[in-house]
Amino acid sequence: MNTVVCIKQVPDTETLIKIQGAGIVQDGIKWVMNPYDEFAVEEALKKKEELKAGEVTVVSLGPDRAVEAIRTALAMGADTAIHIADAAYAEKADPFATAAALAAAIKGSGKAYDAIFMGKQAIDDDSAQVPVMVAEMLGIPSITMVIKFDVAADKSKATVTREVEGGVAVVEVPLPAVFSAQKGLNEPRYASLPGIMKAKKKPVDVKTAAALGVSDGPKTVVKEMTLPPAREAGKKIAGDDAAAKAKELARILHEDVKIV
Repeated sequence: MNTVVCIKQVPDTETLIKIQGAGIVQDGIKWVMNPYDEFAVEEALKKKEELKAGEVTVVSLGPDRAVEAIRTALAMGADTAIHIADAAYAEKADPFATAAALAAAIKGSGKAYDAIFMGKQAIDDDSAQVPVMVAEMLGIPSITMVIKFDVAADKSKATVTREVEGGVAVVEVPLPAVFSAQKGLNEPRYASLPGIMKAKKKPVDVKTAAALGVSDGPKTVVKEMTLPPAREAGKKIAGDDAAAKAKELARILHEDVKIV
């Protein structure tokens, strides 16, 4: 089964984020593969192993440092990779521009694919828009929030369980299609030492947006970013009279907090 996995490099979840203007201070940040993309990579690798055939191609848009995330996917077992390295897109691409570049790279790869896997969202901007945009640009179906994926023996269709509010939905979709991975789909493997060594020799095809024929810039621009206000300290109602304390609590909730 031939699959494409789109990944993004994001700040580590344990990194202390500092806001500066319309972005974040990048000095001293540890960068990792987006956690939801790890599920996408793992699912592509599992299907290749189960069917004992196929190729897994990783595609990523980002600056030069994004190669670290690409090499991680290659070390996990992916076969080849495409790195869209373009200064005009790497730092300022919104979901639309990102999707356009990824779709162009997939089209331009010249490879046939049965499925495209992505994480359900990136943990830095949380837009969750790129998977469905890529599907629309490629003219194929998309299924989001996937927690189980089964493919027919002839690879003509997939039966997918996806998370919905309050439960799950089981859907059948013709292939090729785009699938966004949710936590619970699988347990991502760690890259082995032999895998890490092999990853250094696996090909990474570097493309620019211009080479892919992508000219549209971002459709949205971040004007300003701010951290949420610090939480105020809790208030303790003193006294021994339970009835009086309850009355005071009700007054605070009604007059000060204004929630009742």
